[in-house]
Amino acid sequence: MKLPQGPTFSICAGKSQTGWTLLEMMITMAISSLVLLAVMQTTIFTARGFAALGNYADLDRASRNTLDQMSRDIRQAKVFGYGTANRLYFTNMDNSWFSYHWDPNTKVVSRLSGVFKVSGSRSNLMLSGCDFFSFNIFLRNPTNGFWFPYSALGQEENTKLVDVSWRCKRRVINLFNTESVQTAKIVLRN
Repeated sequence: MKLPQGPTFSICAGKSQTGWTLLEMMITMAISSLVLLAVMQTTIFTARGFAALGNYADLDRASRNTLDQMSRDIRQAKVFGYGTANRLYFTNMDNSWFSYHWDPNTKVVSRLSGVFKVSGSRSNLMLSGCDFFSFNIFLRNPTNGFWFPYSALGQEENTKLVDVSWRCKRRVINLFNTESVQTAKIVLRN
């Protein structure tokens, strides 16, 4: 009787083909390093973009809120009291007062308010990181487009229009993110 023949196995004393050569290993590591570097650069770029976008949205929100509050206050003011290089001072119809103050050292714009003949005042932080803040006062509304021929300097009690501008910036991951200049022309309704 003849036995069925199955698969035959031979034991070879030859070279094994299961390992990697040094050249193959170096090429694989170089390609892997390039792919990892590209992924890291994309991640860093995306993270900076999201941080800058979030910061810009926060700057814009703060500027809009400040402009809304400032417009509401100035329009309802009874009279413009005085202005310095860093402060606008107004009196309300109920004889209370308010002012907007910019401190160039701390780069903060704040709103101060109080009541005459009562000691103390309240202060609200409106903007931070403002490296530029300016205002001009005029005797009447704009004419001829945006030409303001009548400055109110020296006649502050007759002020009818306040032109205010500012620019804020903040540091975001080693770079400054600057908001565009905010400007408004606000007419006193008194």
